[in-house]
Amino acid sequence: MIIVKEVTTKKGLKTFVKFPFSLYKDSKYWVPPIIKQELETFNKDKNPIFKDAEARFFLAYKGREVVGRIAAIVNWLEVDKQQIKKMRFGWFDFIDDFEVSKALLETIENIGHNHKLKYAEGPVGFSNLDKVGVMTEGFDSIAPMITWYNHPYYVNHYKKHDYVIEKEYSESKFPFKNVKPETFKKAQELIKRRYKLKSLKFSKTEEVMPYADKMFDLFNESYASLSSFVEITDIQKEYFKKKFISFVNPEYIKFVVDENDKLIGFAIVMPRFAEALQKANGKLFPFGFRHILKAKKNSKDVIFYLIGIHPEYQNKGVHAVIFNEYYETFTEKGIKTCYRTPELEDNEAIHKIWKHFDPVVYKRRKTFRKDL
Repeated sequence: MIIVKEVTTKKGLKTFVKFPFSLYKDSKYWVPPIIKQELETFNKDKNPIFKDAEARFFLAYKGREVVGRIAAIVNWLEVDKQQIKKMRFGWFDFIDDFEVSKALLETIENIGHNHKLKYAEGPVGFSNLDKVGVMTEGFDSIAPMITWYNHPYYVNHYKKHDYVIEKEYSESKFPFKNVKPETFKKAQELIKRRYKLKSLKFSKTEEVMPYADKMFDLFNESYASLSSFVEITDIQKEYFKKKFISFVNPEYIKFVVDENDKLIGFAIVMPRFAEALQKANGKLFPFGFRHILKAKKNSKDVIFYLIGIHPEYQNKGVHAVIFNEYYETFTEKGIKTCYRTPELEDNEAIHKIWKHFDPVVYKRRKTFRKDL
């Protein structure tokens, strides 16, 4: 018999966070999160998302053994402001037992019914900067730190419980040697002259901070048309600055401004931390921090985390300016492989940006929905 219990204590929340460590203990492709950071993500006093969203966390038990987990999420900005009556769920992990996954999904479905929501969708996080999607292809490669990894059997559970595909994402990669500067070198010079643009370079994190709020504002503007978008509020900006910016090498942050110093384009690239996080095994101390710092300094693989262009400048080649900046930085650092985060399959604009680099899709993932 499967019993689902709501997490109501710090000890229970730690059990929730640590469950995948046992579920994936034999996997060489799963990348563990930093336990402390994961706990802070779920801390209502530390994560400002809880001012506009609510979340409840549940564990499934078979006897005394934890056999599954799920987070039930309602983002009220999405429900009330956008009138998207969605019951979100994420951090959904379980053993290969249909009764376990059924009990957990029924738990979040009941919450959705109680809130008079129209459908459930997952796995998703609180916002667009969280992880998204259950992996459906690419099980034989290491997951980046910014995505979920899962066992192949997960997809069968969604289908068994009458969930259907809602959104489809792909992740691609390409060797840096594929990048031919002639595809953007001359173009970026012309574009900078035509629109009176300039690129900003940074060598210290504190140099980035005066532009960070503007970057999140531009993120909101440039991603607003995507079907999954929920805006980042002012109070969330402070949280994300502390959470993300310190992880990023300042030279991997590229901004493009107009003649009035208005930000019209940005991109963030992160070193690939996957192997370092595997060595850290969820803990920063005593040695985890050392592995992460080493990767930050020496990794020859990078992940394109975010790229955004102001709507007025989209389709005007501004990305060529950004690519030129990265080409120079990556050449200097000897970068070998470039990875991209999950991108919606129907986001044609972003796919066109990368086509010259001959990217290869190496992972696919989906979200699933069920009408309530």
